[in-house]
Amino acid sequence: MSSERLKAFSDGVIAIIITIMVLELKPPHGEEFGALVGLWPTFLAYAVSFTYVAIYWNNHHHLFYLVESIDGAVLWANLVLLFCLSLLPFATAWAADTEFASAPMALYGADLLACATAYLVLGRVLLRAQEAGSKLHAAIGDDLKGKVSMALYFAGIAAAFWRPWLAGAFYITVAAIWLIPDRRIVRALD
Repeated sequence: MSSERLKAFSDGVIAIIITIMVLELKPPHGEEFGALVGLWPTFLAYAVSFTYVAIYWNNHHHLFYLVESIDGAVLWANLVLLFCLSLLPFATAWAADTEFASAPMALYGADLLACATAYLVLGRVLLRAQEAGSKLHAAIGDDLKGKVSMALYFAGIAAAFWRPWLAGAFYITVAAIWLIPDRRIVRALD
């Protein structure tokens, strides 16, 4: 089975996720620039979540450049990833609406952890669907960034109940780590 339809469907879902998130950005009621100050939680939450969705989209595309075949398990693993990503607008809105309170920040981190886990599973299922010696097999090895990300998500979820701002710092750190696409895959593409 070709991966082109899967990639196109994933692109469409990700575009809808971004659209839903941007709809939370409502204009202020005042007519001065100062009226924008009250929107900082919503804009910050949107910017971080948009960055995450962009990272997943970018890495998803890189990953699928190396895929030669897919099967039903890959389709389902991809849908689980899209499901986890589709919860991001809700978690983003709740965190912004509460100005980053403890429970919303913990939920936000739990969703990010779910997305990371789903992406990890997708990668493993894709490996199973490829022939031994494929470009994907050559590219996927030790996933240090993935392991560090998981640890930071767990730390962020725990920190959310103590210092929500610290949880946010952990989540932003993970996003910063992943701004550069997965070098293992980029090397395999070269």
